[in-house]
Amino acid sequence: MFKSLVKSFPKDLIAWYHINKRNLPWRRTNDPYKIWLSEIILQQTQIKQGLPYYKKFIKKFPDIFKLAQSSENDVLKLWEGLGYYSRARNLHKTAILIVSDYNGIFPTKYIDLINLPGIGDYTASAVSSFSINEVNPVVDGNVYRFISRLLAIKTPINTHKSLKEFKKITHQLISKNNPSDFNQAIMEYGALVCKPSSPNCENCVFKKNCYSFLNNEVYSFPIKKKNNIAKIRNFNFLVIKSSTNQTIIVKRTGNDIWKNLYQFPLFETDGPSNKNDILHKLNKNKNFDLNVSKLNLFLNKTFINKLSHQHIHCSFWIVHVKKINKNYVNITDLSTYPFPKPISNFLINYKW
Repeated sequence: MFKSLVKSFPKDLIAWYHINKRNLPWRRTNDPYKIWLSEIILQQTQIKQGLPYYKKFIKKFPDIFKLAQSSENDVLKLWEGLGYYSRARNLHKTAILIVSDYNGIFPTKYIDLINLPGIGDYTASAVSSFSINEVNPVVDGNVYRFISRLLAIKTPINTHKSLKEFKKITHQLISKNNPSDFNQAIMEYGALVCKPSSPNCENCVFKKNCYSFLNNEVYSFPIKKKNNIAKIRNFNFLVIKSSTNQTIIVKRTGNDIWKNLYQFPLFETDGPSNKNDILHKLNKNKNFDLNVSKLNLFLNKTFINKLSHQHIHCSFWIVHVKKINKNYVNITDLSTYPFPKPISNFLINYKW
């Protein structure tokens, strides 16, 4: 069955794509910079969420030179709310590298792209095929799901072995004459037809050759190896508010989450904290020279931010003081700093 599928699959898939494809701006260009930008933004992100960010980035950084000349802070601020912030940091690093080492000419070949910061097999395959029609099959979540159902592949897709196996299969299936449209089509098919839930199997072009459909096992694929239970962390943010409308923020450093973003001073604790716990820590901590007049928990609740491997329980403690003696910022200037999503959401909802 697979041999016959190899012959018909590329043609049938591309024919479906030409009729059903969505009109997206990065599909109307072969500019590797714009394609790369879209692919980095859309990693771990749905198109409806990523499209506004793509438009913002293209408007502010229309070419690689403008992106390279910007500060990392500017890039992180524009990225704010999209998550996986290492993507933004690598985006900026890559722009600087291309301007300095490639004279601003964006590489288009897989062999050159794969060595750039933040670019792995998927992004290198996508940019090379979409910009110069190089024969490199893409393997993303949509492709994993579609092909694993089609061929009933039992290798867990979240293991190192899976990429090699799926690359080998898609390399046999890819159109050698039109790899660009094939790659767009196979991802589009996974997104619009072979969806995670409620796949449109009845109208599927390939249902007569789909192992999982023919054996009533569509929802058994793709197979995933069970991940470890997410770690729970308790973040107590100190929103210090002076009577003169000043506050304190600090930059996150090290290799923890939200690197190089800003936050309010933080007490991380083993479990939930109450008002007395926070007051005790404030009085004990020598970094704070504050005369606290009032302390209360914002909305009397904790907000949970779920990441892939950890759940962050965020509590925002409003610390009222008369005066902040040092290292303060004006509350009106907070909008210029990049914050992780839980804090940017807090800033939207808190009335200073």
